[in-house]
Amino acid sequence: MRVHELAKELGLSSKEMLAQLHDLGVEAKSHMSALEEDAIELIREAQGGADTAAAATQAPASEEAPAETSAAPKDEPVEAPEKEETLEAPAPEETKEAGSSESDTEEKIVRFRGGVVVRDLAEMLGVRPNQIISELMGMNVFAAISAKLDFDVAEKLAAKHGFTVEHEKRGEHQAPIPKDLVEDAPKEDRPEDLIARPPVVTFLGHVDHGKTSLLDYIRKATVAKGESGGITQHIGAYTVDMSGREITFLDTPGHAAFTAMRARGANLTDIAVIIVAADDGIMPQTKEAISHAKAAGVAIIVAINKCDLPAANPDRVLQQLQAEELAPEDWGGETICCQVSAETGEGIDHLLDMLLLQSEMLELSANPNKRAEGFVIESQLEPGMGPTAHLLVTGGTLKVGDAILCGTLAGRVRALINDHGLKVKSAKPSTPVKCLGLSGVPEAGAEFVIMKNDRLAKNAAAQAAQAIKTAQYEAPKKASLDDLFSQIDEQESLELKVLLKADTQGSVEAIVHSLNEVKSDKISLSIILSDTGNITTNDVMLASASNAVILGFHVAKESGVSPMAKHEGVEIRLHQVIYELIDQVTAAMIGVLGPRLEEVVRGQAQVRQIFEVGKGSKVAGCLVLKGIVNAKHRVRVKRKGEVLYQGALHSLKHFQDDVREVREAQECGLRLDHFTEYIEGDILEFYEIEEHVQTL
Repeated sequence: MRVHELAKELGLSSKEMLAQLHDLGVEAKSHMSALEEDAIELIREAQGGADTAAAATQAPASEEAPAETSAAPKDEPVEAPEKEETLEAPAPEETKEAGSSESDTEEKIVRFRGGVVVRDLAEMLGVRPNQIISELMGMNVFAAISAKLDFDVAEKLAAKHGFTVEHEKRGEHQAPIPKDLVEDAPKEDRPEDLIARPPVVTFLGHVDHGKTSLLDYIRKATVAKGESGGITQHIGAYTVDMSGREITFLDTPGHAAFTAMRARGANLTDIAVIIVAADDGIMPQTKEAISHAKAAGVAIIVAINKCDLPAANPDRVLQQLQAEELAPEDWGGETICCQVSAETGEGIDHLLDMLLLQSEMLELSANPNKRAEGFVIESQLEPGMGPTAHLLVTGGTLKVGDAILCGTLAGRVRALINDHGLKVKSAKPSTPVKCLGLSGVPEAGAEFVIMKNDRLAKNAAAQAAQAIKTAQYEAPKKASLDDLFSQIDEQESLELKVLLKADTQGSVEAIVHSLNEVKSDKISLSIILSDTGNITTNDVMLASASNAVILGFHVAKESGVSPMAKHEGVEIRLHQVIYELIDQVTAAMIGVLGPRLEEVVRGQAQVRQIFEVGKGSKVAGCLVLKGIVNAKHRVRVKRKGEVLYQGALHSLKHFQDDVREVREAQECGLRLDHFTEYIEGDILEFYEIEEHVQTL
């Protein structure tokens, strides 16, 4: 008997059963581990003893209860309801106070990526543009109202006005939804508010291995008998009922769409089922599907289909899975493998049981008692309905009449239609529904949230539209070998992700071995996919979702790859010589680290005399004490060891002539940018910032 079967018999969860086995000294790696007969008897006896003890504990309590009841005076029958009212009445006021105190102390946030125009920054901070220009001058930055500021400069200005800057990732089509407008409640759900939710499952695999047939069989087998025509409304996802427990299946066209949605930030899937035909085994598209599922970080279950065919060889599939680092549980691994047949229905109930068991181990939960949020599965413009969006609710409860916001679109939920084509009033977490009421057709993978009211939804949609308009100043850009991962400079660990395609498996192994030899304590190299064959559009989508660079060795790009790579901002480098490929990857890793900056002092001078020249302008007459003074050097003014100013030289003269540099023991006159408060005796220190290439 396996662990999960015994747990079901004793009415425990698999996790509780594993804990009890561990306490009793019985070794069991997972819920699929097989138990010896003596271990089964031991746990049954222990559980029986625990049940007896629990019953004994409850017995006195049940006996005492009537005594307490009888002791209560008979002439006070309304005492209990009065206590309930006393306890429940303050709850709404406490919630209101908590919400108001949170909004008072809420942190002010502005979001943009890369640079930002002075005019737009002033609008974000709620000040006049001339105030921003004045503050920039105080920072030695001269900028017009239409000038574009660097991210660092804009961040300092925002901090002066009490704002925190959040850096948006490049390539996002949908502007982020301001979470502070979505809910009054804290951002993190309280543990007591969470309840179990159905798992969201996606089927992936080779095109002819039976994905559609398997989905169709499950759909027909689980539809209620009373429904004429079965599922009348296919909305991209549907929910099936298994003995009172639900599973939501996300019906995507394939792993390309699965990855495309993940590239937009919508990682909707909890469990990926890899379909492998028992007569064909693992094919190139199967390997691709496994790579996509691993990159998404979801739980993986393997369904070996077509086991009813005479040519079926499930053992060969298990061997191939072992080679793909998906060791089957029957062989001591962690991957659940189910042998099924979409033709006869054999093993499908077992597959559904394993999906429920896996979801139990994942402890999937959500809070239904808040405003809904989730993602768009697909959308279209339907005659007689207008814009419709097929939504998957990930948290909260979606209701008819809610004010919905989806990127730059807003509206009120006019109707909700479930996967059986029936109108419903609400949808809980992990439930797919078709929604009517949005002002337009949203993108697949876009996030939606429910707002407090229509006005807030429309305002937030307008802000999102303006943010996208501002972001169009910059061309979309993801990873490049010249300037890679600059957006994660503040993170502790750096990583270069590579997707490798070569002409032969021998070349793949040789290149992977050589790349693994490149060692560094400062940056890691991650090969997210290494395979043979030409570079395909699926490779581009995987690289886009993972922010990786594609390297090709003795291979070509298939039709449509170049325009898609340009659109997604993915860089592709093709090579004919292996050492050139290795050198370029090494150079890219060094490029990710960036140069090491070092300050070098070049000279020192002392102010001997001050000259007034023109209105409010002063020239410092100086003697060079040591080194040299160059017009390109940066300078800091020190007085009694304290630094008063750091900046650039405005002009440098020797007597009446403009000069490039002045040497030790010579006199000079100089003016600084935006600083005239020097006095006789001040020390001027001249320095340069040198860049040094880092090593791995």
